[in-house]
Amino acid sequence: MYKELIIAFGLFLFIEGMIYALFPSKMKSMLKKIEFIKDGQLRSGGLIFVILGFLIIYYTKT
Repeated sequence: MYKELIIAFGLFLFIEGMIYALFPSKMKSMLKKIEFIKDGQLRSGGLIFVILGFLIIYYTKT
């Protein structure tokens, strides 16, 4: 269980790192734009990603 969690976290860091390494200027501009998005919209988007992630994990583990 913990090994899979560590692997998932490592994969997350790998993907995030690749995005910043390959597209640094795009990431900077995206982070500046996120300031203008309403909190409710960010929260809704975050919840959608949480649910999608949970469903992916659930269906691949069963």
